[in-house]
Amino acid sequence: MLKEFKEFAVKGNVVDMGVGIVIGAAFTTIVKSFVDDIVNPILGIFTGGIDFSGLFLNLSGQEVESAAAAKEAGLAVVTYGVFINAVISFMIVAWVLFFVIRGINHLKKMSEEEVVEAPEKAPEVPADVALLSEIRDLLKAQKA
Repeated sequence: MLKEFKEFAVKGNVVDMGVGIVIGAAFTTIVKSFVDDIVNPILGIFTGGIDFSGLFLNLSGQEVESAAAAKEAGLAVVTYGVFINAVISFMIVAWVLFFVIRGINHLKKMSEEEVVEAPEKAPEVPADVALLSEIRDLLKAQKA
């Protein structure tokens, strides 16, 4: 069973998947920083600085000034603003990934076209082989 597990663990697909997950986690950090530090402030300018994270629905009936205060008091609240922020963040991340993958696909296509466009050259025939081929052809011509 240990041998079987080793074979499974070192198969190309499992290793590729592991590398993909690690790179994906690192890429997520970059994209999250891009969204939080660059895109969201720009969106804030266009939306008048609206921060959706402060929007909530108080289910307890008690008066609270913020969702954080309600959560600290242990009251039931639905923080739908945080969900809206998460959806917006997801859409931005998906949009950025779309352009990244589109660029990667474009580069792949360009490299594939280069490979297709490069004609295969016939291998150079050494001089001695070429000479022997000529002699053979002359001998064939004399016999005929």
